[in-house]
Amino acid sequence: NLETKAGIKILHLNLLANKVASVRVDMGIPILEGKNIPVAIDREKIINEPLTVAKQTLPMTCVSMGNPHAVFFVSEITDDLVLGLGPQIEKHPLFPRRTNVEFVKVINRHEIEMRVWERGAAITLACGTGSCATAVAGVLNGKTDRKVEVQLDGGKLIVEWAENGHVFMTGPAELVFTGELTN
Repeated sequence: NLETKAGIKILHLNLLANKVASVRVDMGIPILEGKNIPVAIDREKIINEPLTVAKQTLPMTCVSMGNPHAVFFVSEITDDLVLGLGPQIEKHPLFPRRTNVEFVKVINRHEIEMRVWERGAAITLACGTGSCATAVAGVLNGKTDRKVEVQLDGGKLIVEWAENGHVFMTGPAELVFTGELTN
C-alpha cells in the first residue's frame, strides 16, 4: 500500500527473475461530477463540452482522479496545443483549482497517444493520473475500449477502467535508488 494525497493506493508488483518488472496500481474510482472535479459547470458529467481559448474551440471532457483533468481529443498533438493552449487552459476561470491538461490522439480503440501540461509543473514526460483520466474520457466519448495502451513522451502505460468502476494503471518499474533509513 502507498499513501498519497489522493488516498491510499494498492500496488501489485509483477516480478520477473525475482525483480519488480512492472507495477499495477488501483487508482480508484474516477470523479465525474463537475462540482467535485472541480469545474465551474454544474452537471453530472462534462463530456465533449466546447471550450474556447485563444480563439480556438475544442471539445473537452473533465475527469478527476484525485486531481482535476481536462482532456481534449485532437487529430494531431502539436507543440502549439501543449505549450500554447496548455497553460491557458490550466488557469482558465472554469477551473477554480486550476487543472491538468491532456491532449490525446486516438490511434485505435486500444492505443492512444497523449501529451500533458501538468498543473503547476508545465509540460512533463508522463502523468499517471492524466493517463487514467484520459482512458476514462476515451470510454465516455466512445473513442476507446475500457483497456488502452497510453503512449507518452516518457514511455507507455496500460490503463483499464474495470467494470467495478476502478481504474487500474500498469507501468514498468526501474530501480533508481537504494539506501538505508536510520533512526
